[in-house]
Amino acid sequence: MTNLVGHLLLFGGSVCVLLALPMIIGRLVRPKLPTPEKDAIYECGEPAIGSSYIQFDLRFYVVALLFIVFDVEVAFFFPWAAIYGNATQLADTRLEEGARDQLSARLLDQNPATNEIISAETAQQLAITGFFDLLVFFVVLLVGFAYVWKRGDLDWIRALTQKSQQAADQTVPSHQNTSSVTTTA
Repeated sequence: MTNLVGHLLLFGGSVCVLLALPMIIGRLVRPKLPTPEKDAIYECGEPAIGSSYIQFDLRFYVVALLFIVFDVEVAFFFPWAAIYGNATQLADTRLEEGARDQLSARLLDQNPATNEIISAETAQQLAITGFFDLLVFFVVLLVGFAYVWKRGDLDWIRALTQKSQQAADQTVPSHQNTSSVTTTA
């Protein structure tokens, strides 16, 4: 137990030293020539105007989240495409045995010298299963897309809702004068 604690302390200490050492060397070696232009806040090449504590439009946040949600699924296509492509090639009955051995080894992630070979019928079933898996994946994405579209998150400028229209109708214009009674003496 003490041996493990010693190793952890040694590792933790070496990590702290290796993280702090470049920062200390950089502080000692780099030139220090401050100018107003170097001390200015840099933001996208534009000079900062006004306070940084402003309200940020949430539409940008929603668009960024939607981009991430609907763009990440591309990463799921690569393994699917590799397996589906190999399976459809293996399903071809005209494929030579040497090529079948290599494709089977690649699909099973094995050494080509092993004797496990995927038959054309098994490859056909794998390709059909992969195709229907992708269809289910697309249906889930389309349901999510339809939900986001129906909710109005894809509309950049949203129309006034009925609630805000009713609130606007109930406000009284300030130019109407309510005291129209005059008295005579």
